Amino acid sequence: MSKTQLFDLDGKIAFVSGASRGIGEAIAKLLAQQGAHVIVSSRKLEGCQRVADAIIAQGGNATAIACHIGDMEQIHHTFARIRAEFGRLDILVNNAATNPQFCNVLDTDLGAFQKTVDVNIRGYFFMSVEGGKLMREHGGGSIINVASINGVSPGAFQGVYSMTKAAVINMTKVFAKECASFGIRCNALLPGLTDTQFASALVKNEAILKGVLQQVPLKRVAEPDEMAGAVLYLASAASTYTTGISLNVDGGFLS
Repeated sequence: MSKTQLFDLDGKIAFVSGASRGIGEAIAKLLAQQGAHVIVSSRKLEGCQRVADAIIAQGGNATAIACHIGDMEQIHHTFARIRAEFGRLDILVNNAATNPQFCNVLDTDLGAFQKTVDVNIRGYFFMSVEGGKLMREHGGGSIINVASINGVSPGAFQGVYSMTKAAVINMTKVFAKECASFGIRCNALLPGLTDTQFASALVKNEAILKGVLQQVPLKRVAEPDEMAGAVLYLASAASTYTTGISLNVDGGFLS
């Protein structure tokens, strides 16, 4: 039996936000291994370049572009550059997110609220709009939004973050329905607790971690690499009839 080509991304242009570390880095590296030219992006160019250099050292193709998705001007500038340098976009992974406050919902700070909404909702939305326009011009593509299990079951002391991730899940369905006629698919990944710097407030707190793991049938925290395979499925020809879904990769937490 010959090997499948379902996960072959040769010739594809992929953009991954929040790719300087953690889940985004793992996604960027796997898409590159499968043949995509990956645009590695996050707020600071140095971290992006480190990941891009690692991809290139392994024989892949990558370009580092700094973009803060909470800044509309940077989003517009980034997509103007993508259009000029690549002329197309086949895969967009919205992974960059923020969660600046860990507190009871009644103690929510207005600044933290606005920052979370600007990045996690407005940022994802307009990244998808700009990416979708490029995809529409070339017959389609795949948008993957990294949401969270918190979008289904709110995390303790993560009220605003959980609300924004619920919005991302609904946003995914909006783009799936309205962009299907352009050949654009849109799906969401819902990671469970993953060992990243982003989740360090939970992973490094033994009392919180013990409580969370009691609700996880697999009884452990995920590694970033364990999220990347699901994104590869959603980005590739393996999922050509899959759109509008939320794929839980959570060790059974939501089951």
